[in-house]
Amino acid sequence: MEFNFSDAEYKKMYRHTTSHVLAQAVKRLYPQAKLAIGPAIEDGFYYDIDIEKPFTPEDLEALEAEMRKICKEKIKLERFELPREEAIAFMQERNEPYKVELIQDLPEDAVISFYKQGDFTDLCAGPHLDSTGRIKGNAIKLTTVNGAYWRGDSSRPMLQRIYGTCFPSKAELDEYLARIEEAKKRDHRKLGRELGLFAFRDEAPGFPFYLPKGMVLKNTLIDYWRQVHKKWDYLEISTPQIMKRTLWETSGHWDHYKDNMYTTVIDEEDFAIKPMNCPGSILVYDLEPHSYRDLPLRYGELGLVHRHELSGALHGMFRVRCFTQDDAHILLAKDQIKDEVIRIAQLFDEVYTLFGLPYTIELSTMPEDHIGSVEDWDIATAALADAITSIGKTYEINPGDGAFYGPKLDFHIEDSLGRTWQCGTIQLDYQLPGRFDLEYVGADGEKHCPVMIHRVVFGSIERFIGVITEHFAGAFPTWLSPVQVKILPITDRSMDYAKEVAAKLEAAGVRTEVDTRNEKLGFKIREAQMEKVPYKLVVGDKEAAEGTVAVRTRDADKGAMPLADFMAKLEEEIATKSKTSLF
Repeated sequence: MEFNFSDAEYKKMYRHTTSHVLAQAVKRLYPQAKLAIGPAIEDGFYYDIDIEKPFTPEDLEALEAEMRKICKEKIKLERFELPREEAIAFMQERNEPYKVELIQDLPEDAVISFYKQGDFTDLCAGPHLDSTGRIKGNAIKLTTVNGAYWRGDSSRPMLQRIYGTCFPSKAELDEYLARIEEAKKRDHRKLGRELGLFAFRDEAPGFPFYLPKGMVLKNTLIDYWRQVHKKWDYLEISTPQIMKRTLWETSGHWDHYKDNMYTTVIDEEDFAIKPMNCPGSILVYDLEPHSYRDLPLRYGELGLVHRHELSGALHGMFRVRCFTQDDAHILLAKDQIKDEVIRIAQLFDEVYTLFGLPYTIELSTMPEDHIGSVEDWDIATAALADAITSIGKTYEINPGDGAFYGPKLDFHIEDSLGRTWQCGTIQLDYQLPGRFDLEYVGADGEKHCPVMIHRVVFGSIERFIGVITEHFAGAFPTWLSPVQVKILPITDRSMDYAKEVAAKLEAAGVRTEVDTRNEKLGFKIREAQMEKVPYKLVVGDKEAAEGTVAVRTRDADKGAMPLADFMAKLEEEIATKSKTSLF
């Protein structure tokens, strides 16, 4: 294999080998420690250790130093195999009970392999690098220690999980660590509290509380969503939160998704709080007859859905138990699929470009628990692929990850730190319309079953707010900012003029605040900067006399200008939804 860190398989092998170097360092410094597992993960590796002594930051530094030493020793890694009983005895001699259990749980015909590096041997399927010398010791960093139950079972021993990362050069490691520190500063949970956007409470785990400024942000996003969807010919609907079990049985959600649904009993009948909006759109379609002239029929819905996520999976606005899904369901004829998918992809491109979010596309194919025939799945999958390639876009295949009712195109946006987030999706569904006996009259006068496209562009309002909060580090473009202008009067004498300026701005639709506190100007400016307000207007006696404002952006002092000139440029910036200041 080529020694190229950009190759995914080599990177995984490099990091897996580094986890073995960590395990060897642990056994050298703490011979009594017992080893569990140590895989490579997305951004590095970890190893689970059973040891009475809690690892401290100083211990991690000592382990890093030992790991660098092991790398410098350029120890060869040698693979060998043992029969089951010999393998068990081999690990028992070394007092490694977790390895013994792993061997005992392997299938009878499994190949049991080990990797030896000097005085250390580990049970492992591999593959690995041929020498510890291939690893750059000065580009290893042990980052954290967390508790982890053996095999994820709370009835089993609690182990210490040492996380680390590694790169082929110190420069790449430093770049990664700087990116991690920047990500911590941008954490949407932290910024959400500091900027007064949203909060979480123990009384409602996984259910976000929107604060006043957060509601402004949410409503501004929704206003934009409505503007875009009106332009692209969608009809907005709203469907019930709670519907009968029989509906969810027909849709297939009761069989495929029940564990994630909140249920209740009304009038001695089972009901469920909707985890998806699609059955509601189907019922709306079914209220009246349709012909081919009605299609495509595009229903848009900002539907509040609830899903029972495990407590350990909850993560700020990224993973919540209720969220507003910016849904759309499109009913159409089979020969309209390609053109409609192209339209949707163009809408997605318009939205993501506005926010400065480049994206890649992934085509997810038929899962094992699918409904419908393989032939329908093949047709649907080919239709999605054809639509995307016809507009010059490329895609990666994600095998077996489609929805249970059809294949999908997932749009992965990239934020300013280079992280990717799956937000938009286009799901082609040949199944649900048939399950609900939907039909339309074709040009031939006969009845036909429509196809359904499920699609979201933000994914959910909550998750998208989390993504753009971190993407912009809380410094939203002016059109999105909860407070667009903050007026800072220098003295009490300037207060009347400050309020006059505020009234003119508010009349023009600009979200404005006046800092009326009896504080020094420098303090007011610093606080407005921390609040990430796009524009600060300093006003004093001179500005009041001349009808001007002293303008400060987030980055610079732009000096005094006539209020009318400031307003004209600001209104243009907001109207055009510019990502950058026009000043």
